[in-house]
Amino acid sequence: MNITSAQKTWSLNECITYALNNNLQLNEFKYNQDANKETYKQSIRNLLPNISASSSYIKNFGRSENPNTNLFENTEFVSNNYNLEAGLDLFRGFQKMNTIRASKLLHDASKEETLHQKYLLAFRVMSAFYDIQFMEGLHNISKEQEQVSKDNYDLVNRQVGLGQKAKADLYEAQSALLADQLLVTQNLNNITAAKLALIQEMNLQEATTIDIQSSLIELNEDDVTYDRDKNSIFNKAKSFIPIIKAQEFRAKAAQRELAAAKGGLYPSLSLLAGYGSRYVDNGLDSDTGEVIPFNTQIKDNAAQFVGFAINIPISNGWSNHSRVKQQKVATMRAKNNYNIQEQELYQLIQELVQEANALETEYQQSSQKMESQILTFEIAQKRYEKGLISAIELNQSKNLLANSKNENLQVQLRLKVNKSTLDFYQGLPVFNINRAQ
Repeated sequence: MNITSAQKTWSLNECITYALNNNLQLNEFKYNQDANKETYKQSIRNLLPNISASSSYIKNFGRSENPNTNLFENTEFVSNNYNLEAGLDLFRGFQKMNTIRASKLLHDASKEETLHQKYLLAFRVMSAFYDIQFMEGLHNISKEQEQVSKDNYDLVNRQVGLGQKAKADLYEAQSALLADQLLVTQNLNNITAAKLALIQEMNLQEATTIDIQSSLIELNEDDVTYDRDKNSIFNKAKSFIPIIKAQEFRAKAAQRELAAAKGGLYPSLSLLAGYGSRYVDNGLDSDTGEVIPFNTQIKDNAAQFVGFAINIPISNGWSNHSRVKQQKVATMRAKNNYNIQEQELYQLIQELVQEANALETEYQQSSQKMESQILTFEIAQKRYEKGLISAIELNQSKNLLANSKNENLQVQLRLKVNKSTLDFYQGLPVFNINRAQ
C-alpha cells in the first residue's frame, strides 16, 4: 500500500471493499470453503471404478518352489509379476449418493459462512467508519467551546485592563480556556485512535492515518421512518441471512450423513475384474532348452478373472449400529443449532426494533434540548458580558450546551447505525457485497 492511496478520501463502500479484499482472517474461511469444494468433488469421483496396477521383482534362492515344475528344490531364479485389477461398487446402501449430497450441502454451508464473515467484517468497518465521524463531531463541538472560552478570556482580559474585572476573573476565564484546549487535544487523540481502528480492520498497509468522506454525521428524515414490524423483518431475514442458511444446510447434511451411516447396515455388492501374468528367468523351452522369451511367457502365463463380491455385515463389534446412533445425535444437534440461530436472529431483530423506537424519541428530545441549551447559553453569554452572572455560571451553561450537542450527536450516530442494520435484515443493499463472491 503506497502513501498516496492512504491519503485519498475514502467512502464507506470503498473501505468495505478494500477490507474484503485484504482482511487476512477472511482468508481462513475461504480456504475452508475451497477444502469443502474439493471434498464434494471427490465424493463424486468415488463413484468411478477403483483401478490399480502392481508389479513385483523377486529373486528366489535356496529351497523354493520352481514355477516351471511346481516342485520345491534348491534353485535360484528371478521372477516378475504383473497385475491389473478393477473394482466397481454396484450397491452399498446408497452410502455414496448420500455422501455426495451431504458434502454438497456442507460446501454450500461453508460458502454461506464465508459470506457471513464478509458481512460481519462490513459491519465492523461501518462501525469504525462512523466512530471516526462521531469523534470528528465531538472535536468540532469542543473547538466551538474552545473558541467561546477564548473570546471570553480576551473579553475579561480587556476588562481587567480597564479595571472593570478583577484578576481572579481572568484566572477563571483562563482555567476554562485551558480545560477546553485539553478537551480539544483529547478529542484529536480519540480521532487518531478511531482512524487506527479502521486502518486495522481494513488491513491498510503502511498507513498511519486515513481520511474519510463526510466529516459530519448527516441524518436524513428517512433514517427515522422505516418498517418496525419485527415479524415481517424476521421472515425476510431468515430467508437470506448467511448464518441461518449455513446452519440449515448443515442440518440437511447431517440427515444425509445419517442415511449414509444406515447404509452401512446393508449388504454391499461389487463387480471385480483383473488381469495378471508373470516372467521367470529360468523358464526353459522343453525342446530347445533355452529360456522362453519375455513376451512369450507374459502371453502364456496370462490369467484373467471377472466376478462379483458380496459383503454382509453381521457384527463388526456393533460399530455400524454405533455410528448410526452417533449420527442421530449429530442430526439432532445440527437441527437444534439451526433453531438456536433462528432464535438469536429473532431476538436481535426485536432488540433493534425496540432500540429504533427508543432512539427516535431520544433524537427528537435531544434535538429540542440542544436548541433550548443554545438559546440558554446565548442569554447567559450576554448576561456575562454585562456582568450580571459569574464566570462559573457561564461555564456551567457552556458545559450544558456541549453535553447536549454531544448527546444529540451520539443519538444521531446510533440511529444511523440502527437504520442501516435494520435495512440489512430487510434485504436492502446496505453493503456492496456480491453473494456469488
